[in-house]
Amino acid sequence: MTLYRIGELAKAASISERTIDYYTKLGLIVPETRSMKNYRLYSHETLIALERINQLKHEKYTLEEIKTMMSKWNSAAPETDVSDKLVELELQMQRLEREVKALEPMISGLKPVQAKRALAALLPQGVACMEAIRLLLLQGPPM
Repeated sequence: MTLYRIGELAKAASISERTIDYYTKLGLIVPETRSMKNYRLYSHETLIALERINQLKHEKYTLEEIKTMMSKWNSAAPETDVSDKLVELELQMQRLEREVKALEPMISGLKPVQAKRALAALLPQGVACMEAIRLLLLQGPPM
């Protein structure tokens, strides 16, 4: 396991040592351990957390909001719970695909104006659902 002293972590994350001290004081990051000379040592996961913090800061989140989000990520469900949920979502998607295929004959029988209205009513929810899934996938696993 790679461990970084504050200077090494600061350089790797392209931030100042003072910022690392501040984030540690706020509880945004936590040292993995201490060296024999009492240096704080941070793990590679801390580097990933710093990258995520930086990204969220660029998205205009406050440090307090970031701390809340990171607490939620850190208390995420165990891997088996996540896997079970993903399987459940996959089954729901397959069920929805079957329902859409069952609707295709009715949809093809609609007049163009009726089809356009039906699509306009469904499109926002579908896009919102796809965007939520995309964001979840882009965030990657919890730290």
